[in-house]
Amino acid sequence: MNTVELTWEDVLARIEYVKKKYKITNSKKIYGVPKNGMIIAGFFGCKIVHNPEEADFIVDDIIDSGKTKKRFKKLFPKKKFIPLFEKDKKNKWINFPYEKNTKEDHEDLIVRLLQVIGEDPTREGLLDTPRRYIEAFREFLSPPEFNMTTFDVENTDEMIVQLDIPFYSFCEHHILPFFGKGYIAYVPNKKIVGLSKLARSLETFSRRLQNQERITNQVAQFLQDSLEPQGVAVVLKARHMCMEMRGVKTSDTNTITSKLLGSFKKDERTRAEFLNLIGNHRNLV
Repeated sequence: MNTVELTWEDVLARIEYVKKKYKITNSKKIYGVPKNGMIIAGFFGCKIVHNPEEADFIVDDIIDSGKTKKRFKKLFPKKKFIPLFEKDKKNKWINFPYEKNTKEDHEDLIVRLLQVIGEDPTREGLLDTPRRYIEAFREFLSPPEFNMTTFDVENTDEMIVQLDIPFYSFCEHHILPFFGKGYIAYVPNKKIVGLSKLARSLETFSRRLQNQERITNQVAQFLQDSLEPQGVAVVLKARHMCMEMRGVKTSDTNTITSKLLGSFKKDERTRAEFLNLIGNHRNLV
């Protein structure tokens, strides 16, 4: 992740630039979006108001997802919304000088989360939970790197299949786990790869905040790009805790996704052979 560390000099210089750009004088009334926008507002030299309706303009420290701007523009359409910075595609994270971005700060976020859901973060069982939570996610979201080493072969066009590859992921909508088995096959075209690399490919794309459909597509496309085979097939079968623990609360329900490329999509016999292999193996289809 590319992180930009701002200094106070950067922030103050940007404030002067924004004031000149929007012709903001010290007589104007300013409202800072809680909470970081309130810090920024204090350096504009304008009259600070605590009600956006009374302000001449609304200021925030940064546009990240854009949700804050949309909300304020909807509530106060006649007010000018001015961000100090806008995050671009190159800069995934921006630290302001008042944001320490330390281990303690990260754990404090989890403490607040515990409070929001009605827990007491000071009770014995939760005292070390923020540290464990952060460490667990860092570990999960950092799959080991691997080299997709391929080997040149000749006269090899028989299907290579790997079954029952376990995978674990987290639903990006609820940050709840989903997990299951993967079934991966490819028909070589002068290149093969060690079987462990098929499992590694699935692990790499699943150990993220994800959805099952995207993992399936990403693994298939990655293998297609890396091996340039005659065809690739990926099938994932998984249980989703966001559906079993909440919502419809359906237990033991499996979701199956598939992605077929090349000969698996165009050739009915190749496709049928693959589906028969995994179907006979685990009654998957």
